[in-house]
Amino acid sequence: MHAPLALPFWAGPGHQPSGSRCLLLLTHVTDLSDATSPMDTQSFKTFSATPSDIERDWYVVDASDRVVGRLASEIARVLRGKHKPTYTPHMDTGDHVVVTNAEAIRFTGTKEQDKEYLNYSGYPGGDHTESPEEVREDRPTKILERAVKGMLPQGPLGRKMFEKLRVYAGSEHPHEAQQPEPLETA
Repeated sequence: MHAPLALPFWAGPGHQPSGSRCLLLLTHVTDLSDATSPMDTQSFKTFSATPSDIERDWYVVDASDRVVGRLASEIARVLRGKHKPTYTPHMDTGDHVVVTNAEAIRFTGTKEQDKEYLNYSGYPGGDHTESPEEVREDRPTKILERAVKGMLPQGPLGRKMFEKLRVYAGSEHPHEAQQPEPLETA
């Protein structure tokens, strides 16, 4: 057994000398060089994905009777790739998402009647508003697409991520060849 090692320990606020000195006894240190060696910072390098590191999976989500915003945030997370340990903010590391039954998606409260989608043509007097009821009659997939698009980065990277989203009003989709897995959402 090694002899106990006595090191000075300064007591007081901020570990500064305050008049009383204590000795800290270390009985389990076998080698003092191990206790005072600097941390190995080379083993903690940040991973940054390159295009060759990116592997894309396919997921399918059934949107029937799901709340728009809650589902959209889960889909945006997968499209960005934040569910992977290889997530890199400046790269598109996300997966493909296929959404079915988008016509059966729902809002909470009275948003179905009260919410307004604003479109502006850029010309004077060219603003146009629609409620989710009106949008659902014209193109039911647009409600979820617009919600997800607003949760992705605004710019070229976000547009590239958005291309991996496929939304279908019914229960059928043409992506069976990709063998999509069901997406585990809360």
